[in-house]
Amino acid sequence: MREVYVAIVQFHPRLAEPIANIERMLQIIDNIAGAQRVNLIVFPELATTGYECGVKFTELAELIPGPTIEQLGARAERYQTHIAFGMVVKHKVESIVYDAAVLIAPDAQVLGQYFKVHLKPEERPLFRGGLRFPVFETSFGRVGLLLGWDLEFPEAARTLALDGAELIAVCANWEAQSIEEWRALLLARGIENQFFVAGANRIGEEYTYAFGGESMIAGPRGETLATVGRDENDRPKEAYSIAKIDLDLVKKYREELQTMQSRQPIAYRTVVRNY
Repeated sequence: MREVYVAIVQFHPRLAEPIANIERMLQIIDNIAGAQRVNLIVFPELATTGYECGVKFTELAELIPGPTIEQLGARAERYQTHIAFGMVVKHKVESIVYDAAVLIAPDAQVLGQYFKVHLKPEERPLFRGGLRFPVFETSFGRVGLLLGWDLEFPEAARTLALDGAELIAVCANWEAQSIEEWRALLLARGIENQFFVAGANRIGEEYTYAFGGESMIAGPRGETLATVGRDENDRPKEAYSIAKIDLDLVKKYREELQTMQSRQPIAYRTVVRNY
């Protein structure tokens, strides 16, 4: 058995307040990893800035590595864990920014970063889209990253599965009005690829959006392994949840179900045709 402990974090990032958000993330990491051993902690999309920053994203964007990585990397090293989270990243050209997910390793270094491929229409004027779905080799297994609306596209998760991912971390800003869709997609992506899916969705409201939480860890047979529920008033709450998973089940179920082996790519030409 390859037992892995995965934590999903559900919290309310403060809009355009990266210092406060990072401090809250550090506190949450202390609460989780100070209480028990965990291999991976997953935070939401754009966790350091919030969502509706508009053109201010250009000012808030950081190079990788940078001060955010330095602070979160120190926590990853202290607790010997991996941390996945969403932030806005820039390259050398200041005006080009990405909605990114970053994976930090227990040595405090950036193990990998992913740029969101499937940008919503309202995101396209703000961010440049990514072009590939990398898989990262960690000390416990092979991990892929997705961001928010990427989950809507089965091609994204399937690409990661075919490239060897055993677990995908989905950092999300999923709206409350579509939260049933979020839950269904997490379970579907797990069962159709026979891998684990750790989805961390934010909560709270901004100018025009309300975010629905319902963070979840789904298994390779479409089972729910952990959830972050609601408070006594039936509202999404700030909390985290942890699941113990066995990554050896990915290979086991893929061999039993033969889904990957039974694919017929020659019949799927339409999938890569533009609409």
